[in-house]
Amino acid sequence: MTIRDLTPGNIDAAAALWHRAGLTRSWNSPGLDAQRALDGDTSTVLGAFDDERLVGTVMVGHDGHRGWVHYLAVDEGQRGTGLGKRMMAAAENWLRTHGVVKVQLMVRAGNDSVLGFYEHLGYEDASVQVRSKWLVQPTS
Repeated sequence: MTIRDLTPGNIDAAAALWHRAGLTRSWNSPGLDAQRALDGDTSTVLGAFDDERLVGTVMVGHDGHRGWVHYLAVDEGQRGTGLGKRMMAAAENWLRTHGVVKVQLMVRAGNDSVLGFYEHLGYEDASVQVRSKWLVQPTS
């Protein structure tokens, strides 16, 4: 198993994994999200490869101070193996090497089953609310 930056050739596989993991929404293009992360100077998508098969991902980026993690996904056949923990460690290491001092993530309301995973890794409730505003209205 190797963990490395995705390439544009891996975007379709990543989007398919995110869809199978239930991370996608109809109004948001996961492929476009991946491309933006790969094109950015302060972001990437890390992938775990079993030979050449993509079995895990994590999107990571930063604003110079705070890091963000998105799209942590592990293929169903690899769940329970510690791969999610390895992907988060890889994301945290990527952020450290870029001088980031804090990492944050968001968990959608109702996705309570994942909270225990993050708590086990040392993530805690930051007692903040996330607010959003659509700059372009979603089509679905």
